[in-house]
Amino acid sequence: MHHLLPLLVAIPLLGAAFLVVAGRRLPRIAAEITGLVVSGGTAVLALLLLASSVPPMVEWVGGWLPVGGESVGIVVIGDGPALGMATLVSLLTLAALAYSWRYFDEPPHGHRGAFTALMLVFQGAMCGFALAGDLFNAFVFFELMSVTAYALTGYRIDEPKAVQGALTFGVVNSLGAYAMLMGIALLYARTGELGMSKIGRGLDTAAGSGGPDALVLASFVLVLTGLLVKAASLPFHFWLPDAHAVAPTPVCMLLSGVMVELGVYGVWRVYGTVFDGPGGIPAADLTRALVTLGTLTAAVGAVMCWYQRHIKRLLAYSTVAHTGLFLVGIGVLTPEGDDGVALYIIGHAGVKAALFACAGVLLDRFGSVDEHALHGRARRLRVTAVLFAVGGLGLAGLPPFGTGLGKAVTEEAVGGPLTVVFVAASAITGGAVLRVTARVFLGLGPRPRDAEYETSGSDEEPETGGLLRRIPDTMTTVPAVLLAGALAVGTVPGFGDLVARSVNETGSGGAQVSVHWTLHGALLGLAATVLAVALAALAVTRPRWVAAPDRAAPLRRLQSGHVGDYVAWLLVGATALGLLALPGVLGG
Repeated sequence: MHHLLPLLVAIPLLGAAFLVVAGRRLPRIAAEITGLVVSGGTAVLALLLLASSVPPMVEWVGGWLPVGGESVGIVVIGDGPALGMATLVSLLTLAALAYSWRYFDEPPHGHRGAFTALMLVFQGAMCGFALAGDLFNAFVFFELMSVTAYALTGYRIDEPKAVQGALTFGVVNSLGAYAMLMGIALLYARTGELGMSKIGRGLDTAAGSGGPDALVLASFVLVLTGLLVKAASLPFHFWLPDAHAVAPTPVCMLLSGVMVELGVYGVWRVYGTVFDGPGGIPAADLTRALVTLGTLTAAVGAVMCWYQRHIKRLLAYSTVAHTGLFLVGIGVLTPEGDDGVALYIIGHAGVKAALFACAGVLLDRFGSVDEHALHGRARRLRVTAVLFAVGGLGLAGLPPFGTGLGKAVTEEAVGGPLTVVFVAASAITGGAVLRVTARVFLGLGPRPRDAEYETSGSDEEPETGGLLRRIPDTMTTVPAVLLAGALAVGTVPGFGDLVARSVNETGSGGAQVSVHWTLHGALLGLAATVLAVALAALAVTRPRWVAAPDRAAPLRRLQSGHVGDYVAWLLVGATALGLLALPGVLGG
């Protein structure tokens, strides 16, 4: 089975190449069916490989096997976490393509299949990043993923806002990629290796009894900066809301549903295989760095989410907040934390993709994603209203959603005051979604006052040829299936233990961890949900009590839209990351 690993990357890329070559001659429906078949087939293959991934599979692409322990070949790793992410990528790409069935304006003449081809390249690049066993090829797939995402974000190139959002996305993420490449170069200079596990052993050998030095710290900071930019961690996150505001809805489903999570996965993978050793970064320093950045990211993301009226930006900031929770979970460096985050990511992917799909329905039905302008206008969209409300409850961590189970397991791992961060961030982001549900779909409460620095979302263009009079079945079926999947993560017997076993066999030396609902975890999930409902109710019935937008004005003005500001914050973030990890190097 290990010989099939490269196909997870090759099948989508070959499918994209076919559409580029033959798309001009194919009817549009044929191009879209091709995309569904290719993405669905890759998902099936990923599931089959995941089912047989014990022990982990290793494949040298093209038969370039090591000679004397050395090789110039490309190695892909098929362990539980890698194949799990590849499966999630493929399933979510399939869902996004199904959602966009006959959805966009007809592409320009001679370019049929262009959007589907880009989505398949995006899928292949994300799968390649998840499976890469060496840092350089991880960077190559990282860049392919990024470049494709830029093109997809600015797909509607005739709109200046789309171009601006894609440009901001491209500049900030490219700088993150350059930082990552420089970090890889430093590691290669020190060890002469590019394979992740070999670099880790090389660092341990080079360090001897002296521990890490300044070069190791610099490489750590540079590589993690690139990954944290992709993960949209504070203060690298500014590109994400700008990109989500202009990207097509199916693209937003992938950006928030899985691409950002791949950044978190990259941090976990790189530390565990490269820097987790005597010659790497001490565990206490990584914990301090990730828990600090994660807590700040969750807090700022939740506050900014609450004060958004642009629904796609609101959902983007909720992604930022939950990214912070993921970083805290992996930052405590325990098997339980890793397992909880893995389940949380799976559940979050389904919930967040479904919420973006519902936002797309509003955009194409009314030509707006402005919570204020849409007040009471979507009363007839009862199915979409139910889906949006259920998504808000899932975001808050309501048992038995997979988000709730992942949150509960992670809370047990982090313990203490950090539990408050999880409850508060989940409640605020879930409450913001429920507030939108009450105002937009039910017309409850007065229309709130506007602030001069708000981004309204009232002048957005629909992504279809005109405003939809009838919502296609695919645009409601897909989010319903995604929410059902998120619910299954928390309810299917044994699924949590299966995920935990797959993660721990790779990252925790086969630690035996039982993942299940506990009374404490369920109560915290219910508490976060009740708090979310209460916040939404207060926002509707007593808007002055919870609005107070002026208090958040300084924070909101940081999202200036000026790429130079975002680059400056990237440098600040890299410096802060170095300072947080510095004590271990000084101690060595």
